[in-house]
Amino acid sequence: MTFDVPIVDISSYTGGSDATDRRATAQAMDAACRRVGFVQVVGHGVPAHATAGLASAIDDFFALGASEKRTYRSAGTNRGYTPPKAEALSLSAGVAPANRMKDFFEAFNVGTSAADHPDLGLPADHYAPNVWPTGLPAFEPAVRTYFRQAQRVARTLTTIFADALALPPSYFRTFTDHSIEVLRLNNYALPPGEIELDADLTGMGEHTDFGIVTVLWADRIPGLQVLGHDGSWHDVMPAPGALLVNLGDLMARWTDDHWVSTLHRVKPPVVDGRILRRRSAAFFHDGNSDAIIRPLGDGSSYPPISVDEHIAAKLRGSRGGVLNTAADREAHRIRTAVTR
Repeated sequence: MTFDVPIVDISSYTGGSDATDRRATAQAMDAACRRVGFVQVVGHGVPAHATAGLASAIDDFFALGASEKRTYRSAGTNRGYTPPKAEALSLSAGVAPANRMKDFFEAFNVGTSAADHPDLGLPADHYAPNVWPTGLPAFEPAVRTYFRQAQRVARTLTTIFADALALPPSYFRTFTDHSIEVLRLNNYALPPGEIELDADLTGMGEHTDFGIVTVLWADRIPGLQVLGHDGSWHDVMPAPGALLVNLGDLMARWTDDHWVSTLHRVKPPVVDGRILRRRSAAFFHDGNSDAIIRPLGDGSSYPPISVDEHIAAKLRGSRGGVLNTAADREAHRIRTAVTR
């Protein structure tokens, strides 16, 4: 079977209201979520100025010197700056790499904070305060603008998911009204001559995303690879104007693996012996920290789990270097994959 990431137009949900069109969109989404777990979403309604502002913000921040970027680290939280080789995402999926911290990307995270929901007493670990760089006046407003757009797209997607799964349209809202949400700005910049280009070099290690759904903006630069059902890694390039959307582990649990949370990774984008710079921004919509996820239907092999417990175990792997022993399904798929 030829591997492809389906393109789904969601404009019937973002700008139209025709019931027939919405049914067709939900059916297309259901087919993509069952077969691939990745979708190229068009008709999302994110204006060009929002993505252009985001790209400029990424450029401005990562152009800062290494010592200045490190001043925006936020110890013990999933916020602020992460330098290269500070994470090993494969640990979150239950696999220890030969080089425990080998993921050669740098990142900057912002997210929903407890201050956004002052009456709920949300835990600081998942709803930490944001850290904003000084001296870059356009950075915060540009990132906040895109954050709101990605948040809107993610919540539109959960409405489509409810229709696709024959659930009430508001089903997911009670699980996401104070959702853990993080926007991660990624920079894959590997200057020639500073590293050895070998098979072990990883831009971002094999992993599944943690939560409900991820909305990804990315350069049209090689690097992203998705693990197909044939056990091979396949290159994925975003279509012009599309956002890449993929399911996370919590959605896979919710559907008892009828929908798939697909393993993916990023290899250094090397073209004609030259390392290309690659940028991306992943918006993670993970659900309320106190929500309990129980699979739909009967006979599931997944026990109920809180979003807090699940996300914490994943972060202990990726950021804390602690192997996630609960990720046995993901680990098995990585170990049996044919690396190409």
